Amino acid sequence: MKILLAAASFASNISGVQRHALSLARCLLLRPEVSALHFVIAPWQSDFEQVAGLCDARLSTHIADISHNAISRNLWYYRKLPELAAQLQADIVHLSFPVPCNSSAFNCPTVVTLHDMYPFEIPMNFGFPKFIFNRAILNQCIRSVDQIACVSDATRNRLKQYAPSSVWKKAVRIYNCVEPEPVSAAESPIPNWRGEPFLLCVAQHRRNKNIATLIRVFHRLLRSREIEPSFKLVIVGIGGPETRTIHRLVATCGLKSKVHFLQGLTEPALQWCYRHCAALVAPSLTEGFGLPVAEGLLAGCPVICSDIPAHREIAEGYCHFVSLRTYPAEALAAATADTLREPKGEAISMPRLSASALAEQYIALYRRLLTSSALAQSTGVAASINISTSESQSL
Repeated sequence: MKILLAAASFASNISGVQRHALSLARCLLLRPEVSALHFVIAPWQSDFEQVAGLCDARLSTHIADISHNAISRNLWYYRKLPELAAQLQADIVHLSFPVPCNSSAFNCPTVVTLHDMYPFEIPMNFGFPKFIFNRAILNQCIRSVDQIACVSDATRNRLKQYAPSSVWKKAVRIYNCVEPEPVSAAESPIPNWRGEPFLLCVAQHRRNKNIATLIRVFHRLLRSREIEPSFKLVIVGIGGPETRTIHRLVATCGLKSKVHFLQGLTEPALQWCYRHCAALVAPSLTEGFGLPVAEGLLAGCPVICSDIPAHREIAEGYCHFVSLRTYPAEALAAATADTLREPKGEAISMPRLSASALAEQYIALYRRLLTSSALAQSTGVAASINISTSESQSL
């Protein structure tokens, strides 16, 4: 089968959505059923193939003819992607995140990966009035595609909460692919690092990531001497609506020399951070999956994370969970101090998140879509899709 994987997005640096697309590409290339994989990116993402290390004769990279703005990007998805799919004779079009989808213009089934329901759940992640447009695009996309692949049960349950039954019945759960990264950078990506201990947070600068609370907690731990004065806080992630507030807070607390902001790290550089940090802290208010938590556990670093459904789903029994409902700063500070006093654990295994396991689920999904599409064409009646496996269940 020929798969068209659309991953053109606004970000110039690697973000969670792009990492999902690259991981999905790696998964699909494991399967002999995939005769061609067409990977579509934006002009400003032209180094993503090299970053991912994807090398396969079946892989073709296509650069979308779009400008670096939301209007151009969304119009391209709605008008031009169907044309590209027809030109490439794609059997399946997989959207790596929700975008405008002109379903009537496609000659093949369409799938979208749904990472979260942030436009409804936490609209200030995007600010006003941007969240209104994000809601509209998300709604239009999930209503138009043939299948919705949710990255967790937590996301699937949120979809059920906010979408009508006609939509959430199209949803299945297929986890993000997360595997141990064998290669770690030889040198620190932290500027002027001289071996100081550091806390790590991997998060885009958005409201749900709760970075401001983490900065206050870090400041509190330094003042109370519950951590060494040499400790640093390293925040890895692209900028966002909260960037200005976060930097202002760092300055107010007098932490400019203590807090380092990094973005666009290669996988080996990010792996270096996981392997050398004193602990990973993930204080999110809500998540669709919690990729850094899984990556941290696979790398063997201690993990302190908020007690939310997505974190529980992937890391039950392995993390120090913290309820942030009441006195969040105090609770997170205590949990961090306690964790730092404990010896480091061992890296864990997560076979259900492996590329081979997830590739099998995606191929099963695509096969059923193609069978349903062929049945619909032969009978002239739309055929429903119902998928039920141990790792992917229809809602």
